[in-house]
Amino acid sequence: MKKYSFSILTIVLLISFVACTSNSSESKQSFCDTVCFSDTVKFSGTNKAHPEVFITAKDCKADSIIWSYEGMGSFRKADLATLLGTTVHLNKDFIRCYFNEAKMAWLFFNDCANSRGFLLQLPFKEGENFSLKPSAINNLDPKFSISDNLAVTADRGNLFIEDMNSGKKTTVTFGEAIDIDYNALHAHLDSVNITDNHAWIKVLVSNKWKIIDKDITLE
Repeated sequence: MKKYSFSILTIVLLISFVACTSNSSESKQSFCDTVCFSDTVKFSGTNKAHPEVFITAKDCKADSIIWSYEGMGSFRKADLATLLGTTVHLNKDFIRCYFNEAKMAWLFFNDCANSRGFLLQLPFKEGENFSLKPSAINNLDPKFSISDNLAVTADRGNLFIEDMNSGKKTTVTFGEAIDIDYNALHAHLDSVNITDNHAWIKVLVSNKWKIIDKDITLE
């Protein structure tokens, strides 16, 4: 009888240990791994001015962003942590850069520690300031399907959609303000599918999942 009781107790403890281990690993999962970021990443546009964007590395983290084009005369540079106000963990396979000729580079990336999306608008014209969007909805995230020509950002009541070529925009409202934690975005915004003329969004509103399914017009 004692041997039987010991075996049951051992099995229960083993199951509990496996369950705890599984839950722990799942809670830390992100769609991209926080690997050592050790090599400079380079993006090049197809315009004849050869616009380029570089992300340099230091101590296994993304360090600086540099952008320029032929004839610009100088490189523009920004320290990434200072720019964002925080340290992010990038994976070179989950960064995207979209060039609007030699006018603007749109740099999309996610923090692999928590999946938070960022968008940097990098103007090539000297004197124009760059723009940071720390609440980007990037199609790097497999739950967000977005046409490659579109930039999508959020606030606590809307999605803002912009065509990066034409500059045309539209807004899709959630219907009411919601308290989004952008470091745990999927707890509030489960998934989206956005094209130039249609938006499908699953968002948590008043503790209930709401589906927004509508045609849109970029103007």
